[in-house]
Amino acid sequence: MLTIVAVLAACLFAFNIGASGSAASMSIAYGSKVIKKRKHALWIAGAGAITGAVLGGEHVTKTLGKGIIPESILDVKVACIILVVSAFTLLITNYIGIPLSTSEVTVGAIIGVGISYQQLHFQNILMIVSFWLIVPLAAFLITLCLEKLRNKIAKRFTIRPPVKVLAFLLIITGAIEAVAAGMNNVANALGPLVGAGIASMETGLPLMALVVALGSIFFGGRVIETNAKKITSLSLGNGVVISGATGGLVIGASLLGIPIPMTQVTTSAIVGIGASKDVSSVWKQKVIHQIAKVWVTSPIVSLVISFILTEILVQQSFEQVVLVVLAIVATYILVRYREKPAKAMTGKGWDQHGESVFSGSRTRR
Repeated sequence: MLTIVAVLAACLFAFNIGASGSAASMSIAYGSKVIKKRKHALWIAGAGAITGAVLGGEHVTKTLGKGIIPESILDVKVACIILVVSAFTLLITNYIGIPLSTSEVTVGAIIGVGISYQQLHFQNILMIVSFWLIVPLAAFLITLCLEKLRNKIAKRFTIRPPVKVLAFLLIITGAIEAVAAGMNNVANALGPLVGAGIASMETGLPLMALVVALGSIFFGGRVIETNAKKITSLSLGNGVVISGATGGLVIGASLLGIPIPMTQVTTSAIVGIGASKDVSSVWKQKVIHQIAKVWVTSPIVSLVISFILTEILVQQSFEQVVLVVLAIVATYILVRYREKPAKAMTGKGWDQHGESVFSGSRTRR
């Protein structure tokens, strides 16, 4: 029974991955009107997901299957917890409108299980987390430098690449980005199944990739439309640089077995284009703050839920669960209900006025 639940949760997770992450890989090509029909862009995204998973999806799958926690503790029940937590955390937060990273949610859920068992491969975790910083930063720097170089060349020479050539390159780089998504994201749904011995790498990769592709083709329409509206100000040349940088970096990380938050890499690349005009304004942009929040929130949310479920369902221990819940409640109260700061006193002596320290007035933030 648990095996069926784990497989269904993995398929639901894979379908969500296709509808959000995989479909987004062709947003630039579609938003720039190079690919005019949405269904064509979604079919390319789906085909890229299958191709990427089959060609190089096994590296990240191995990391998620046995690179974060020992393979000995990853049984059917644990795999079920990881996949259910990952799938429903993404499903609920997407419905609420809170953007979370697929890869970070999966890694967080696995770490939550490892903390409960007190068995973790810390060296691998540190490497993964360091890549979550390095790869988006690299995407930012690559697009920043290339855009500055392009601007300098444009000032000296009047020759411009033909539009048809740029359009062709944008489709190619978009397809590369779709392949990168398949290499990295399919493993999020398959890794726990392979680690628990529920599915083999040979049969699991193409089948799970097919589920991701179906999610992209049939339910990726809203995501690609939303993302396309955000990037309408980008030129064809910008799109080629962004898709090429994102695809190349994510493929490189995938071959090293590192699960990467692809949306953050793409966003960082887009920010790099804008920063070529004014680098100092980058840190003031809301998107940077959003990346930071998602980077922190994604793994912590799934980690806490996974830890609690493992403690209750597997370890049958409630003491630490109570402590965690109390800590969460206390943190929530401290953040949401702060004392209203006293106003500056304008009068002197008997004429001064102020709020009583016993008024108990509170304010929601």
